[in-house]
Amino acid sequence: MIRNIPNKYTQPMLLECINETHFGKFDFLYLRMDFKNKCNVGYAFINFINTEVVASFVQQHVGKKWGRFNSDKICSLSYATIQGRRALVDKFRNSIVMEEEPSYRPKIFYTTGPNLGLEESFPGPTLSKESARGHGAAHGPARRRVSSAPLHNEP
Repeated sequence: MIRNIPNKYTQPMLLECINETHFGKFDFLYLRMDFKNKCNVGYAFINFINTEVVASFVQQHVGKKWGRFNSDKICSLSYATIQGRRALVDKFRNSIVMEEEPSYRPKIFYTTGPNLGLEESFPGPTLSKESARGHGAAHGPARRRVSSAPLHNEP
């Protein structure tokens, strides 16, 4: 999870920021949003393609200020409870977040071939809308306790 994201960042802004240094190096991204206030809640789920990319992201971004909005927030990274593209897709594909406007939805990306770095179509739900709501999938993992174990030594 990427943490301490300034609340004014949109998912396209975050994607642009990550792509500057790690284009094609992640296959899932979801900036968790507060739909009522139309701003993010300060963290995003990301799935990097391997541990070397995680280390590179830490070196290039973690412990540094974000580039927009003159924010004092410092980028940090932590492990999330849900790990891996398949598990993340399975979690969100039945969430009502998929009914929100496209810029608020989780995204998956190609990491090989001629479409490297481009967005893929997100798989459809495996449950009916009524069944998904009955399983507490209102906003996906945000209702679950997420590990905040840092990937670096925080000051």
